[in-house]
Amino acid sequence: MIGGADITATGPAPRGRRPVVFRGDAMSGYEAARANMIERQLQPNKVTDERVLNAFASVRRELFVPERLRAIAYSDSDLPLGNGRYLMAPMVAARLLQAAEAGRGDSALVIGAGVGYEAALLAQLVRQVVAVEQDAELARQGRTALVEHRIASVNFAEEARPRAGRSRSAYEIVFVAGAVAEVTPEIAAQLAEGGRLVAVTRPDPGMGRAILMTRTGGVLATRVMFDAATPLLPGSARKPAFVF
Repeated sequence: MIGGADITATGPAPRGRRPVVFRGDAMSGYEAARANMIERQLQPNKVTDERVLNAFASVRRELFVPERLRAIAYSDSDLPLGNGRYLMAPMVAARLLQAAEAGRGDSALVIGAGVGYEAALLAQLVRQVVAVEQDAELARQGRTALVEHRIASVNFAEEARPRAGRSRSAYEIVFVAGAVAEVTPEIAAQLAEGGRLVAVTRPDPGMGRAILMTRTGGVLATRVMFDAATPLLPGSARKPAFVF
């Protein structure tokens, strides 16, 4: 149970790693904020997977944001990182992760990884994570936070997007850490047979939609899950059509 004076993130922890336990009187301000995030943002919004909740309890979100934002690191909002980049709101990230149904033997790709918070969460759930990020400073911040967590299963690749063409090592999980106008063929090509891709699509200026895309028998299927106001990743807006 998460809540009250004795707060425990339950569920099967990764092998060799004990579940995170928060003890009321000994909790730091950040631990209390993290527990409150889980109890008041995630659980009331249909996040029930104990492995996902345990991942959120294990990863210190405050280490992935600029120092000036650490006091609000656990707020239910997209946090500005600079240069048009944002850290995804916890509830949206949690529901996407839950929908991905990550398994311990899976490999995952995070596109637009930013400071690597979602990659760190996935590292609690899967075998290996590749985090693609074009901003060298954000990638540097992410690597520093990962070292603080002693997470060695995340590799940052400093590039704008996955390379065109089908990946030689397709991924069971593809997580897009920011809204995009559409899931392009280059992104979809990274998904392995039986894989799950989660993203927020915003083809127009209105509210975005969180989607789950699966590949079965080589065929892609998409399901809309919920609305989300996640900001667009820079350069991912749909180009306006030419008007005569």
